[in-house]
Amino acid sequence: MAKRVRTRTVVALALGAAAVWAARDLPAQMGAKARGARRARMESSPQFSGGKFRNTVPATEVTAASMPRLLVAAMTDRDTRRPHQPVPVVTPAPAPADGLHVTWFGHSTAMVEIEGRRVLLDPVWSERCSPSRLTGPRRLHQPPAPLRELPPLDAILISHDHYDHLDMESIQNLVDLQAAPFLVPLGVGAHLERWGVPETRIIELDWNESHRIGTLELIATPARHFSGRGFNRDETLWSSWVIKGPTRRAFYSGDTGYFPGFAEIGAEHGPFDVTLVQVGAYGDAWPDIHMVPEDGVSVHVDVRGGLMIPVHWATFNLALHDWSEPADRTWSEAKARGVKLAIPRPGERVDVDNPPPVDGWWQQIA
Repeated sequence: MAKRVRTRTVVALALGAAAVWAARDLPAQMGAKARGARRARMESSPQFSGGKFRNTVPATEVTAASMPRLLVAAMTDRDTRRPHQPVPVVTPAPAPADGLHVTWFGHSTAMVEIEGRRVLLDPVWSERCSPSRLTGPRRLHQPPAPLRELPPLDAILISHDHYDHLDMESIQNLVDLQAAPFLVPLGVGAHLERWGVPETRIIELDWNESHRIGTLELIATPARHFSGRGFNRDETLWSSWVIKGPTRRAFYSGDTGYFPGFAEIGAEHGPFDVTLVQVGAYGDAWPDIHMVPEDGVSVHVDVRGGLMIPVHWATFNLALHDWSEPADRTWSEAKARGVKLAIPRPGERVDVDNPPPVDGWWQQIA
């Protein structure tokens, strides 16, 4: 009898905790809608029309009619969509920020060290990229280092507000751990403000707008994607990013479908010493919003890149392709087109001027 009472008590407490979480954390995860001056800036953007942001080249998205087929496909061949052995994670070693270095932490999270400045891209340290702690895509490897062990940052860039790029818990921790400003596309600042980021640390940019931090210039550039953390879409902008130091340059594609705008970015802001380009989580049902690896290599060529580092793969299972396929196809296409490539292990610091040779490490665990 006493055991049954204890069991019921534990269940009741668990349900109560879940209810408290659902009532408090889930709405917070959704972020906030822009109002006032922030909303006015959005509405004056050339990218904003009919209450939503628009791509310069329209993009088809997943349709309701395709969902049953995708759900069935998601339940098959699941074993190939994750590595069969642990992902080899490298613990980043402390080092000066001079020169040009890139540390990939997994998925699209990376730190660019450029001529004495450090820029963090799309920080996601949570176990799941989801509004829920209980469901949603779970990490396939742990972060290479705790968030608190990052060196002092000069800027934190966000490409768009999807959960695998804008992580509430990581943002809230960075507010306390770092003094760097958050640079975000139009409208995304409302999410950050709800999560406790001081207004003085939020810098919202439209496409082709820039912000300077000392000798560093950060420019929001176009991408072909969409946005949304709940049921409404495209109420915040998405972007790629140009990172310019006094003599060195880096480009981050963010999430995007291929479109002619990348050649324009290359003409205006290139050449780039290094590019970080999305190559994973593609699918036939959403061909215009995530690139296949061959398109990723084309983007690198279009923007006039030197060294290419593929991102948006390996950490979360977000599509139906095999886990190792993005790296395999990127490597093959890069060799065919004479593109200089680095595919680091998570946490591995890449010296852009002396990158490690591609060794196929992912093939050994796929």
